[in-house]
Amino acid sequence: MDMDARTDRDGWSRRRFVGAMAGTAAVVTVPAPAAPPPDPAPVPRRRQAEPGPRPLYLGTYTSVEGGGKGVTVARYDPVSGAVTDAESLAEIPDPSYVTVHPDGHTLYAVDEREDGAVTAVRLADGQVLGSRSTGGSGPCHLSVHPSGRWLLSANYGSGSVAVHPVDASGAPGERTALVTHAAPAPGPGQQGPHAHQFITSPDGGHVLSVDLGTDTVYTYRLDTEHGTLTEVSQAHTRPGAGPRHLTFHPNGRYAYLANEVDDTVAVCAYDPRTGRLTVGEPQSSGASGDATNYPAQFVVTPDGGFAFLANRGHDSVARYAVEEDGARLRLLDTVPVDGDFPRQLALAPDGRLLFTANQRSGTVSVFHVDTGTGALSRAGEPFASPVVVCAVPL
Repeated sequence: MDMDARTDRDGWSRRRFVGAMAGTAAVVTVPAPAAPPPDPAPVPRRRQAEPGPRPLYLGTYTSVEGGGKGVTVARYDPVSGAVTDAESLAEIPDPSYVTVHPDGHTLYAVDEREDGAVTAVRLADGQVLGSRSTGGSGPCHLSVHPSGRWLLSANYGSGSVAVHPVDASGAPGERTALVTHAAPAPGPGQQGPHAHQFITSPDGGHVLSVDLGTDTVYTYRLDTEHGTLTEVSQAHTRPGAGPRHLTFHPNGRYAYLANEVDDTVAVCAYDPRTGRLTVGEPQSSGASGDATNYPAQFVVTPDGGFAFLANRGHDSVARYAVEEDGARLRLLDTVPVDGDFPRQLALAPDGRLLFTANQRSGTVSVFHVDTGTGALSRAGEPFASPVVVCAVPL
């Protein structure tokens, strides 16, 4: 979500409309949190770019002036980074976040409305397979469990998380779980809980939800037979941080948290045995100057060597070196996105291209990533897409 979190935090709908309106290197050291547990997960091997154009799925807001028409699909060249040939895939209302099933056959989108829903689309022909209520308002994030059997969604407006089964066709079934974040009490200036993300840990043993309203990351155990949730721990930021998105290092022992409200980031230690997350000290987002800044999201390169942060307001990508096996971030520099309000980041599967969805300018910027240094260089002019808020390259 993208509201001006310092001035108006009472409702999910205000956040999207704020988003629709209208180089010197520094070193920042993040002390390592708790010592890592033994037996870390292996670092995945980097995937090579496939030849020829690849699909780039774009989520938009449809109910704002000049908005998009739902989910669109463009094509990008995995070598040059050029984006072309956008066309409509499915006219879903306000699909502000999209993701793709692990088997690559189905796309899922949130319908970010007061009566929130998740919708499945078959990629082969754009057929809508079905929609299901999330049981809450303003869903802003969703992900698919690695098993491919469960769809996880976060309702920003009602501060709840939901689970839906996924059938053999890829369609979502009736909801099996709905949990509202009732405790702790909302943070300073917040009127209630605001679930902003719902993801699976790299080890697959736990699912975690980031809540901006309660300054908390909740860890649950998902019953993979019945789709129910059991809370196992809570991790708290400092009051008023407004955590938004959590991104794991490939080794599964550390994660990086973007705090939207107080314009900071934090390194978190994660214990896959218990699901316990430990939030480190707040650190700089790299933003400077007079513009109010709202960190949006981290991505980490496939080899775990670099992390990138989207900065809305500063309109930049902060580039970090990842050190001490993931326990420390060192800020290298910030790179302008050549767009306005970078809502979301995504890396191509091989890690050689970085995409930013720039909401206010209605553009997608593409950067080449130097895999040795993490340096970013622009891959041509930004690609126009009305009120684009999510870009997913395959």
